[in-house]
Amino acid sequence: MADRGRARTRRSGRADGGGSGRGRRPESARRTTTNEVRARTRLRRSLAAKRASGAAKVLGMSTTRRAAVVAIVVCALAFTIAVPLRTYLSQKSEVNEQQQMQSELQRSVAQLEGRKAELSDPAQIEAEARKRFGFVKPGETPYIVQLPDDKAPEQGQPQGQQPVPAGSWYEKLWDQVAGG
Repeated sequence: MADRGRARTRRSGRADGGGSGRGRRPESARRTTTNEVRARTRLRRSLAAKRASGAAKVLGMSTTRRAAVVAIVVCALAFTIAVPLRTYLSQKSEVNEQQQMQSELQRSVAQLEGRKAELSDPAQIEAEARKRFGFVKPGETPYIVQLPDDKAPEQGQPQGQQPVPAGSWYEKLWDQVAGG
């Protein structure tokens, strides 16, 4: 602290430290040249580089070790980000699937509402009953015409199901093995 006070007195030009001293300084001493500014910035940069290398020396780490630590930190960050990112992407795909299902269901609801509106007419209900269930009015004679190419569906089975062959599974297996 005392050194700073002395430096101020030297700058002022008086030994007693009084007065402003600005009028007594020569003009060239007030101005700094660009060379001096460049020199100061170089000095600051070199001091900063020495401090950084000094810090690495204090930690006892070489350039290779520092690079390895940086690589480990980057890998740790990547693994930290990977799991939430994967979860986000999977949830996003699930949301898209649910939105598609919702749009399909909305189309289905619209079709069913249209069908409901059609069936509100009694004439439509009568036509549907005649077609699907074979209803006839009293006094009418129903006729079913079968062409030779048409096969009559069996009464006991709904269409689309195949008849189940008789016999247990082991008998069928034995017949296949025996070649029968």
